[in-house]
Amino acid sequence: MRILRTLGPALLLASACSPRAAPLAGVPTPRRIPNTELPLVHRKIVFTFDYSQPDLRIRGDGVARISPPDSARLDFFVNGQGTGHALLVGDDIRLLDGQEKMRDFLPPAPLLWAALGRLRVPGAADTTVRVDADTLRIDIGQVSGWRATFAGEQLRRLEQIDGGRIPQWVSRPAAGPIRYEQPRLRRLLQLTISRVDTVPGFDASIWR
Repeated sequence: MRILRTLGPALLLASACSPRAAPLAGVPTPRRIPNTELPLVHRKIVFTFDYSQPDLRIRGDGVARISPPDSARLDFFVNGQGTGHALLVGDDIRLLDGQEKMRDFLPPAPLLWAALGRLRVPGAADTTVRVDADTLRIDIGQVSGWRATFAGEQLRRLEQIDGGRIPQWVSRPAAGPIRYEQPRLRRLLQLTISRVDTVPGFDASIWR
């Protein structure tokens, strides 16, 4: 991929350390966790992306091809002069030979699924669910684990919890770009969706 190097003003907004996880807000509730499994249709999602870290910025176009129940392919194009792609299959991210550096660019599998609207994290016996108006917050595990936030049935945020801190997260607002943030390393990936199409299916070759 062609790399564009710059010091963007957005980098100055990133914190130098991981924020602490606040106590889970809301009232305890017996409500179920919303179902976020992939709909039984093939979808093609077209987006632009903007990635930054200290002294590095990459912008371009992308497409995600989503195949239920548990597969997705994401392609990233920079100025039409290069491409990187990742296969997300179940709990694994698979990269082409020579593209291992993309692991620095992409969130881990649970957060990458969250960027696509799917909650896919390891289960834990000490799951806590709280509600505040139409916001549902869920802690899966405690000192270490995951925190999911839903608005209605829509996954809006997934945070990794590690030792009481939040080293990385994905946010999916109702409007605006999807954001993956890793504040300690000052990494930010934004995806702005321009179109979502339902398609008949995909050629089997895209999964190789």
